[in-house]
Amino acid sequence: MKLTIERATLLKALGHVQAVVEKRNTIPILSNVLISAGPDGASFAATDLDIEILETTDASCDGEGLVTAPAHTLYDITRKLPDGADVTLEMNGSDPRLTLKAGRSSFSLPSLPPGDFPVMPTEDLEHRFQVPARELARLIDKTRFAISTEETRYYLNGIHLHAADQDGRKTLRAVATDGVRLALAEVDLPDGADGMPGVIVPRKTVQEVKRLLEDADDDVEVSVSEGKIRFRLGRAVLTSKLIDGAFPDYERVIPRGNTRLMSVENKRFAEAVDRVATISVEKSRSVKLSLGADALTLAVNNPESGQAEEELAVSYSDEGFAIGFNARYMLDVASQIEGDEARFHFADAASPALVTDSGDPDALYVLMPLRV
Repeated sequence: MKLTIERATLLKALGHVQAVVEKRNTIPILSNVLISAGPDGASFAATDLDIEILETTDASCDGEGLVTAPAHTLYDITRKLPDGADVTLEMNGSDPRLTLKAGRSSFSLPSLPPGDFPVMPTEDLEHRFQVPARELARLIDKTRFAISTEETRYYLNGIHLHAADQDGRKTLRAVATDGVRLALAEVDLPDGADGMPGVIVPRKTVQEVKRLLEDADDDVEVSVSEGKIRFRLGRAVLTSKLIDGAFPDYERVIPRGNTRLMSVENKRFAEAVDRVATISVEKSRSVKLSLGADALTLAVNNPESGQAEEELAVSYSDEGFAIGFNARYMLDVASQIEGDEARFHFADAASPALVTDSGDPDALYVLMPLRV
């Protein structure tokens, strides 16, 4: 088997597939990328048994065949080759190693039997629809920061993707929560998505899809079943297992009835929170928000490192009160606000706050208060 491929094309394909390969593997073949050569070009595949990424590319192939090579090593070599170089990958039956040549550089890499490479079982993913790449990226960006990292609550370790019907409007909705904050974003329901099962897309899958979306401009084809999800982005295909669990009834914790409204310039608010949080205790990062007539005071009182206070002009005309939030969580939400204003909807000092975006009516956030 022999194939010749342009360095940039090879680097892009390897960059997509090698990201799924864990740095340390107890199963040696999972450290490798499977390379396939044929009359239609070359393909590169990698898996961790839960996620499989396959990308096809243009290449000049002399003969057909399969070969494996260490994914990270092959990627690092390709990354360090000069721009515009033609890369030749070759393996013959008498040598169990893969030879890589580019210009005057030559490398021999160990190869494991292609037959040992695991292939994710195929199944009929009965629900299929298309969504613009920018919209899928938006759903991910608006929610992934709230994915839980607590492994004992595995059903929160991903984004809940499902069809929703809110006040007669059908949407494709993404929701993530870690129990102390929640993020929700939605788009109009694509054709073919009606009736899809509600699924939980794992955190690592979300990360890899976002990576693929960086090079995608067209529509993404999404196929879903009860156990798997597949994303087809141009010439790359990612197939993943789903989290087997029930996502909690998140609608119960969204305080849509909160009546105390504070509007604040988002950029100034984020900068002020970041400043006063400099001296907060790292574990809780608690910042006290004191509201009065068209005024907000941010305060931190840390017995060990001192005090901080900053006042902001806001739009607020209800009864004054104080409430506390985790500074990092407020900054995470502020980073997703597209409009000039962030709108905080409060009930009282002990109840969750709803945050909406003046520039994006299809996203909302919920923050649980802290004691201050």
